[in-house]
Amino acid sequence: MNPQTYQVSTGFPYPLGATITDKGVNFSVVSEDAHQLYLCLFDNEGNEQTKIPFTVKQKDVWHIEVLSLQEGQHYGLRACGNFNPAKQQMFNEHKLLIDPYAKDLTEKLVWHKDQAAITSKGKIHSIDSANYVPKSIVRQIRTNPNRPDRIKLTPSSRALYELHVKGFSQNLPIDNELKGTYLGVITPAGINHLKSLNITTIQLMPCFSFMTERHLQQLNLDNYWGYNPISFFAPEPSYAKEDAITEFQTMIDGLRRAGFEVILDVVYNHTAESELDQSSVCFRGLDNARYYRHQDGKYLNYTGCGNCIDTYDSASIRLICDSMRYWVEVMGVDGFRFDLGVDLGRTDHNFTPKAPLLQAILQDPILSEICLVMEPWDIGPNGYQVGNFPKGFMECNDKYRDTIRRFWRGDLGVVPEFATRFMGSRDCFHKGYKTALNSVNYITYHDGYTMKDLVSYHQRHNLANMEDNRDGHGDNISQNFGIEGETDNTEIQEKRLNQQLCFIATLLLSQGTPHILGGDELSHSQQGNNNAYCQNNEITWLNWQETEARSAIQDTISTLMLLRKNYPILAEVHLEDDLLYQHVPSDHIQWLSEQGTPMKNDDWSDMNRHYIALTLATSDLATRFWIIFYNHDTPLDIPFPTDTAQVEVLYHTPGFTLSTKTLYCAYRGVFIGKIHH
Repeated sequence: MNPQTYQVSTGFPYPLGATITDKGVNFSVVSEDAHQLYLCLFDNEGNEQTKIPFTVKQKDVWHIEVLSLQEGQHYGLRACGNFNPAKQQMFNEHKLLIDPYAKDLTEKLVWHKDQAAITSKGKIHSIDSANYVPKSIVRQIRTNPNRPDRIKLTPSSRALYELHVKGFSQNLPIDNELKGTYLGVITPAGINHLKSLNITTIQLMPCFSFMTERHLQQLNLDNYWGYNPISFFAPEPSYAKEDAITEFQTMIDGLRRAGFEVILDVVYNHTAESELDQSSVCFRGLDNARYYRHQDGKYLNYTGCGNCIDTYDSASIRLICDSMRYWVEVMGVDGFRFDLGVDLGRTDHNFTPKAPLLQAILQDPILSEICLVMEPWDIGPNGYQVGNFPKGFMECNDKYRDTIRRFWRGDLGVVPEFATRFMGSRDCFHKGYKTALNSVNYITYHDGYTMKDLVSYHQRHNLANMEDNRDGHGDNISQNFGIEGETDNTEIQEKRLNQQLCFIATLLLSQGTPHILGGDELSHSQQGNNNAYCQNNEITWLNWQETEARSAIQDTISTLMLLRKNYPILAEVHLEDDLLYQHVPSDHIQWLSEQGTPMKNDDWSDMNRHYIALTLATSDLATRFWIIFYNHDTPLDIPFPTDTAQVEVLYHTPGFTLSTKTLYCAYRGVFIGKIHH
């Protein structure tokens, strides 16, 4: 079939991608440096039928309307231009390219050596790649007219629960065809579990269509986490029974109907095309020198993944913002967590909170109103920026993680910093400028130990990753209580469970926005693997077995989450010295020693201190809490705070006993009670 078979018109430049018109389909693609773009049409068996040249280039946008084409048409792109790797020009007409704005793909992308645009000798790779690249599909994506309304949360009630679609649903007691899928998440078993925790927000791990890296494929491993995208629009097909788009939308609607806010972990900092000699399946073939950061003929690899998107380029800024609006308006999500967010705030090299992409997001009437969470680092220069993003973004706070781990491990001299982290890390999220809720507090995340492993392993155990145990964090600030790994010793098991409860209780009583790693409530173990990104198996799939630990941890989360919702002061206290709250009455806080007396300078500077307590009272003094943290195992008799007639127990870890005027603490633990005068 030849090009003359199809009638074409000039079409229009926007919207970008494939748009169904009254006459056919309009195609619009950005490529500043290409000399010519071609639209390649394929039948449903993957046979290339014709190659049609784009007829118009307008402000770096190529566009054409092909008459009589219909929804469901498979297509790809080819780009002609200079092939000069030294100048980052990688045009190669032999390489079929995915439309960056494609909403659906015919299949999952799998790495193949013939996807490369360049040979090992630096020459143009002349083998055609069409057989090894998914075809883009013309789709008019519709939304459910009966979609549930977005959940309106008060910021102080928000609590994030990090969920991997497959890991969460693979072992659920549900129909086999739903295991590991979008639809599996919203089965009654999945929804009932999530609702039982009283959390508010589901943070989905990446659902953009992604690819397994070359080195993992050669080791017969998978990219399980999904932080290696090839499309910023098409959802990952391996999580679907049939249609990833409609099933993702159905999942979001189901979660929203159940009362949850849903945010999506997104990777806008790099793509699966990786290093220059690997895949050329989309951005690299269309305009490598524009889409990716480079200097002196080499990529600026600020992500550690071989490339990074040039978020200082106008085409990339538009691409990312268009993608975000699509996932919000069409696919239904309520916000985003940004992987390696510092890369999104870079100009030519350096980070600035005034970077164009960050400002574009914050001025957008849709994007500025959703939940936005930043991972505030990358591996580039000045890549650590905790607390420095614009105030429209919440930020993952690793300083909180490390300090809380050190405190409960019993490290010396940690109490002052523990108090700082507990009160919202005001050294990072400054009073008068940001609320403590900007701090996303966490103790465990997907990239590290689970909470069960944090109390069971002293060293990482990553041999299954096939990298001789070199990958993953070396210093995990963990504690195994005397035996490495699993044990039948009941005393150690009790200590480990108590430590997990202390972690959870601290997290949910801290000022800020808590983040819970999905599976921690089940006391899930990854067998000591703290970098399980390539373990698509029982190491990462959640185990739903009923255990004493699971029951205790789930009850703790449920109880303390309900407390946070009922008493917003537990998440956001209004202090007199914080100008952010000068328009509201001030709450009250007092730090106490184990003698029940106010903390003095000598108490704060005591390197051997293992105890810290406080009273927290609302501005009208109608509600007053007594909160205790003790990380040692020597018993204590703790007197009630001054002017306390009675203490109503709201929650405590094992080991506490309340008497008339004294609280007995047998060993390390957390206590919160309501004070009555």
